[in-house]
Amino acid sequence: MKLLWRAYERLAMLLGLGGLAVACLGWLPFALVLHPFLPRQRARCLGRRAIQRGFRGYVWFLERCCACRFDLTALDSLPAAGPLVVVANHPSLLDAVLILSRLPNAVCVMKASLLDNILFGAGARMAGYIANDAPLKVVLESRQALQEGAQLVIFPEGSRTGNFPLDPCQATAALIARRAGVPLQAVLIEFSSPYLGKAWPLFRPPRLPLRCQVRLGQRLPAEGDVMALTHALENILRSARNPLPAEPR
Repeated sequence: MKLLWRAYERLAMLLGLGGLAVACLGWLPFALVLHPFLPRQRARCLGRRAIQRGFRGYVWFLERCCACRFDLTALDSLPAAGPLVVVANHPSLLDAVLILSRLPNAVCVMKASLLDNILFGAGARMAGYIANDAPLKVVLESRQALQEGAQLVIFPEGSRTGNFPLDPCQATAALIARRAGVPLQAVLIEFSSPYLGKAWPLFRPPRLPLRCQVRLGQRLPAEGDVMALTHALENILRSARNPLPAEPR
């Protein structure tokens, strides 16, 4: 039985990675064709909604076929909250997928190289996602997106966490919130395993079931000193539990 379960863990890993590729490639031709011909705002609205629904379907697939257990219900209150800078810790490659699966009008600040990636690039450009390549450009484009009513998703560590519970946070998120005059919403992402973390080999299967819980931290008003806001965010995000405690038997 143990050998069969290990074989299933490997199969589930391949299905999970392949499912993400299929979800992204499925939207690719539509994004390439529609983006040049739609008005800017309509293209962005459609692109964000398509990503949200595609990622939500992918999360459902992981739960049904890959022994994953996700508790994302805390995110369901955010769409009605209006413009926010959603700030999260970054333990895994799945973090953005999980958050974006629940936010239909979200803009993500992402690595510039991903905007040219064959899987993510066309959809991300259509949705108006922001390349994290020049600080001033990131602040200005993020402020514009927030002023247009979107919610901004940003990982202030700049990359996946290398030293748990949290790497030092950059001040960009707090600066954007101050410039746009919108609150900062802390989001705590907690996994039962370091699967797909910075030090995890891509094709090494996790121990299943893989559990993830997303909790809302404190919502901070965009007031006061930028560095003080950043330190307050760091203190909140450091309370994320990675790994999650074992389930009671």
